[in-house]
Amino acid sequence: MAKRAAPEVNAGSMADIAFLLLIFFLVTTTIETDSGINRKLPPMEESDQDVIIKQKNIFTVLLNGKDQLLVEDELMELKDLRKAAIEFLDNGGDGSCDYCKGPKDPSSSDNPDKAIISLKNERETTYKTYIAVQNELVAAYNHLRDARAEQLYGMSFTEMEANYKDVNWPGNKDKLKKQIDQIKVDYPQKLSEVQ
Repeated sequence: MAKRAAPEVNAGSMADIAFLLLIFFLVTTTIETDSGINRKLPPMEESDQDVIIKQKNIFTVLLNGKDQLLVEDELMELKDLRKAAIEFLDNGGDGSCDYCKGPKDPSSSDNPDKAIISLKNERETTYKTYIAVQNELVAAYNHLRDARAEQLYGMSFTEMEANYKDVNWPGNKDKLKKQIDQIKVDYPQKLSEVQ
């Protein structure tokens, strides 16, 4: 009896079909990206010496598991945090800050460059409250930067940053970058999170 040959399946176009399906799924699939808190880490300093920070230059903010705020060992409402942080940062206690408008209290921060805000939270703290506290502290820095930019350049710091990012802004970008950097030097954002 003669053997019959099995018919062959033409698989030449299978690779093309697989490739087209792969391209289709790559193009149509959306990939979720986590949006976190935008923070720029300070550069690593190669120094063997410990930096000595005076206690009066540290603004301590504690957030407990019940979402209560303890600022400088006193209970505080979230709505009052921004004002307290502004007063601390803009104090100018040692007189070296000629642009500070604070009360110049010698028991508070010496200078915005030396002032550090220390934030500590417990594990039970809700994420919503943690972010709200972060927002208030960053808003304090932004308020001071806006006021300083208005004083020096006649526009807010927020406007300056928006103009710098705008591709179609007609002004001098190099000059604007130097102005933005100067404001950041005047009020550096020193926000420390304690573990």
